[in-house]
Amino acid sequence: MYIYILNDPLCKSFKSFRYTFISLLLSQKASDLSPESYYKELIFNTVEEKPWAFCNNRWVSDHFQTLVADPELLVRVLNEIREKPRIALRFFRWVETQPSVIRSEFVFCTILEILVESGLLRSAYWVVETVVFANMHGIVDVLVGGDLDSCISIKILDILLLVYTKRSMVEQCLLVFYKMVRHGLLPDVKNCNRILKVLRDNDFVDKAREVYRMMDEYGIKPTIITYNTMLDSYCKQGEVQQALELLSEMQKRGFSPNDVTYNVLINGLSRNGKLEEARALIGEMLRSGLKASAHSYNPLICGYCEKGLFVEALGLGEEMVTRGVVPTLTTYNILLYGLCKWGRVSDARHRFSNMFRKNLVPDIISYNTLLYGYCRLGNIGEAFLLFDELRCRNLVATVVTYNILIDGLCRMGDLEVAQQLKENMISQGILPDVFTYTILVNGSCKMGNLSLAKEFFNEMLYKGLEPDRIAYTTRIVGELKLGDTSEAFHLQEEMLAKGFPPDLITYNIFVHGLCNSGSLEEASKLLQKMVCDGITPDQVTYTSIIHAHLQMGHLRKGRELFHEMSSKGLCPTVVTYTVLIHAHAAKGRLELAFMYFSEMQEKGISPNVITYNALINGICRLRRIAQAYTFLAEMEEKGILANKYTYTILISENCNAGNWQEALRLYKEMLDKEIQPDYCTHTALLKQLNKNYKVHAVQYLENLILRTTCKFTWIIPQMLQDKTLGVTRSRSNSY
Repeated sequence: MYIYILNDPLCKSFKSFRYTFISLLLSQKASDLSPESYYKELIFNTVEEKPWAFCNNRWVSDHFQTLVADPELLVRVLNEIREKPRIALRFFRWVETQPSVIRSEFVFCTILEILVESGLLRSAYWVVETVVFANMHGIVDVLVGGDLDSCISIKILDILLLVYTKRSMVEQCLLVFYKMVRHGLLPDVKNCNRILKVLRDNDFVDKAREVYRMMDEYGIKPTIITYNTMLDSYCKQGEVQQALELLSEMQKRGFSPNDVTYNVLINGLSRNGKLEEARALIGEMLRSGLKASAHSYNPLICGYCEKGLFVEALGLGEEMVTRGVVPTLTTYNILLYGLCKWGRVSDARHRFSNMFRKNLVPDIISYNTLLYGYCRLGNIGEAFLLFDELRCRNLVATVVTYNILIDGLCRMGDLEVAQQLKENMISQGILPDVFTYTILVNGSCKMGNLSLAKEFFNEMLYKGLEPDRIAYTTRIVGELKLGDTSEAFHLQEEMLAKGFPPDLITYNIFVHGLCNSGSLEEASKLLQKMVCDGITPDQVTYTSIIHAHLQMGHLRKGRELFHEMSSKGLCPTVVTYTVLIHAHAAKGRLELAFMYFSEMQEKGISPNVITYNALINGICRLRRIAQAYTFLAEMEEKGILANKYTYTILISENCNAGNWQEALRLYKEMLDKEIQPDYCTHTALLKQLNKNYKVHAVQYLENLILRTTCKFTWIIPQMLQDKTLGVTRSRSNSY
């Protein structure tokens, strides 16, 4: 009955008449009331008569247009209706939606004061978001100016800081913080911690250090979160000693490290190669009664894997299980990447299979890592088998997946298939990125196809992708290697115009390119320009020039530059020593090659497989094959894996000496280790055989390969069709 009466037309007419009558009365009293009192009564009566009034921008009224256009009057009216904060907020929101509204920081401060006083902090947060969206950052000066009660100002400013930190607005965060503390309006420590996190995440460690210092100066007491954030900031920047000093300060102030503290420090120490110190912290953590987690162990395992120390890394994995810590998917992915990076793909595949037995399902990162391992070894066949497995596991390939495969194909020189794979990824709805095109440009340059490299680069531009520093640098490398120097310098100017000023890497590339082309005079001029631009040449710069002189047979000049480099306090790298060893060993100057080989190890620089190959090659040239095997054994003792070049050198020398059986043994060992022989290997293996015997040799090798467990049988057709073998058998007949 009640509902019926309310909806009765007569009732509605009465309500309309009553509203009009009240409006007339108000207009008659307007001359007796102040404007703000008049609008107060008008707003309250409007809401009473029309509960939906001011609820949305579709509600229209001409009675309030003066307020919309007069911020000063609006401030006074809002103060008049502050007794009803929700109506004040509703009216403010409605005013904000009007097209003719004139915004003012004072209006926003007034409504925020009303809301904060009433405890309506969620509504206050919405208003502050509107302030930020409207770029009304001048509100800070109003809030710190002293017009409002200091407690209210602090609460509003804290909300403003919360919004700024959530949006990672670094400049505004710092501006508000500085103005607050300098006006004695101390922000909440939670907001200070948020500011420190924003600064950490954006790599502003110096600013974070300054904020932390000012917190201490103005008496804002830090929390454990403050310390953990600062520790993480220092560790991210490699300032491990600073982090340890802060830890000591934290403990002196009575704060006990928690699990986050330890994990942050373990991560920082591990990243900076201080693995023993990091491992000691796990022990300290456990002794203090805290529980270690996979987050504690993973960075340390990663650190050991980076250095190729897999005994220690796997030992930590076992320690985790012993202590009841369950290895995570991340733990396995770290191990997979480490093993693949060091060429131990078979071990990585074994760990990959173990994941299923441990009820851990490999993710796309696991597959991408293993694909990366196979592609680095040149085992493209196995990589594509693994790629097909993705579909069976309902995993979707990403642009990273395709980039790894395209890079693998480019490394093998198969640009045609790489290009087809790029088209395939587009058909699957995955768009190539800058890295995709950079890989293709690099692959084209390595194959000596500069015109194709330019096509890929231009296609990248046509697709609207902005080349980064690496993309430009890759193209410049190609121009220096295959094109003309002027085009390379033109690209450098283009880089500069796009905001990529030449850095040390850019200069090193130009020096290297000029040296390779034999333009030593131009390289020397560029070296002087580097210094003029305030960029100090490093080991790479010198190594390029040393290498150029050595290639031209200027061994003495190379040694002089090496001594000049050392006199400037630049420590030679493994590459520097390797080029010196290679040049002297190739010229039969083994006494100097051995001298550099010993010197580098005395300085703590470990030789790599290329260094050993250079030495073994020089030894084999002098027909001292027994000594070459001594260095091969030394490599294996140090865990340095022989590659196809090592085997090719030894196979070649054994064939020269007529040791056919030993050459075959080495060849089979290559296959057993999943090292793919190439054209040079086949040439070395069969160069001493006469033409009539080659057919029998090919048949023998074919049977040998098919008997092994090697998965590289797809190389047989290529091998059988090599012109070197003098055999013309079809691909179908080779199996």
